[in-house]
Amino acid sequence: MHAISGPTFWKTPADVDMALVGVYRRLQSSLFGHRRTQLDGYSDNAYDRHNQIGFQNLTIGITNPSNVPSILYNDPYAGIAACNYFLENVGSVTALPQATADVYTAEVRFLRALFYFELVQFFGDVVLYKTAPKTAEDAKVAKSPKTEVLAFVVEDLDYAISKLPATAYAGHAVKASAQMLKARVALYQQNWAEAAALTGDIISSNTFSIYQGGYANLFLQATQQGNPEIIFSTKYLAPNNPQGGEGVLVEIGWYGGNQPYKNLVDEYETTSGKMITDATSGYDPSNPYEKRDPRLKMTILVPGDKYVNPDGSTFVTTDPVLTGFTMKKYMDTSKLPWDRSKTPLTDMNIVHMRYAEVLLAYAEAKNEASGPDATVYDAINKVRTRTGVNLPPVDQAKYNSKSLLRDFIRHERRIELAMEGHRYFDLKRWGIMAEKLAMVKNPAGVTLSFGEKNNVLPFPQSEVDRNKSLIQNQGY
Repeated sequence: MHAISGPTFWKTPADVDMALVGVYRRLQSSLFGHRRTQLDGYSDNAYDRHNQIGFQNLTIGITNPSNVPSILYNDPYAGIAACNYFLENVGSVTALPQATADVYTAEVRFLRALFYFELVQFFGDVVLYKTAPKTAEDAKVAKSPKTEVLAFVVEDLDYAISKLPATAYAGHAVKASAQMLKARVALYQQNWAEAAALTGDIISSNTFSIYQGGYANLFLQATQQGNPEIIFSTKYLAPNNPQGGEGVLVEIGWYGGNQPYKNLVDEYETTSGKMITDATSGYDPSNPYEKRDPRLKMTILVPGDKYVNPDGSTFVTTDPVLTGFTMKKYMDTSKLPWDRSKTPLTDMNIVHMRYAEVLLAYAEAKNEASGPDATVYDAINKVRTRTGVNLPPVDQAKYNSKSLLRDFIRHERRIELAMEGHRYFDLKRWGIMAEKLAMVKNPAGVTLSFGEKNNVLPFPQSEVDRNKSLIQNQGY
């Protein structure tokens, strides 16, 4: 495919539309596409069975510039380059109405903020390109403090919030997308009051709601269009724009590439709303997966459960299930049997933000800011009582202090958002990654260990070699 040169391209509104699509296409890279689910393999949630991203060494503490996954660095910067190119050229198309240009600019600045925040969470201080470098040499600059990068992120998000439409999500970023991303930044910085205010605004807008058509169906293409819970996602459409490579159905379904740990399975409550360690929970060790939080069997394929082909036969993964469990979330059984000999046309959108996260973020932030109150319990209960889950409300007598409710919110967040790529970032911002990994052993019997120095990854050695102005993170 030949690149379109700037002088011949940026002429008409149609050119701008095409360029905007090109920026959004950067989300279809592996890190923001179907491999997002495999980010849970860098946590206590799951095992990266085929080391497809490179998390096997990282989760046992072997972390160095030579084995850090390059996609964690390269994919966000490719997205940033596309954003900067768009922003520097959109103003040259005079036939584009200003109001339209403002919205398009807001969408792209939201995406740039998304990419930069990702980099900060992985690497801390990073190279900040506010505009596109003119030459390859111009790109070789020193990293900026993460406080400066995050200030730039917030500047982009404030613009996006002011210009994006306050409507439901239909494929393009909306105001709530930017508000939720800014809330994530606030949570990362432990700015609890701001995070509570931002998520509270989304809640009070009454634009989004918990999807009542089934928790599992949230992640299937047939129900994603117009879904009131989804706030932002990476979009695909078969047959012309399916997930790249082999997609989730083959890598996670056929290969069993994302294998949850028993540690995660044991976190699911019983239908009584109690942990399985509670003697009064009704947990039956001889039938360990029965009478459990319904989200367990909608997220994880447990022993005794199976994928059934349309013809009634049983579908079996081609590779050994080393943890005892495989992933069920995002698995569209209507497409069975999956055939790796054919070009996969998997086109489920990868959900990045949804209303359940808004509610749980509000609960976390409000609890941290001022302790338990009715709005906090209500937010959690809206997640727990969706149709098809119907768990009992939070036990307010038991979880009646900030610290106790904090633990329960973290539990609820782990369960609700399991296998969606949040757990790694959550454990790091809570400062409990080392503690939680140490409770899990990989299939080889090795205890997991957190090897990041100062809570940040090293830059890929290839990038340090290329950019002599980039100083490697301390400790590497």
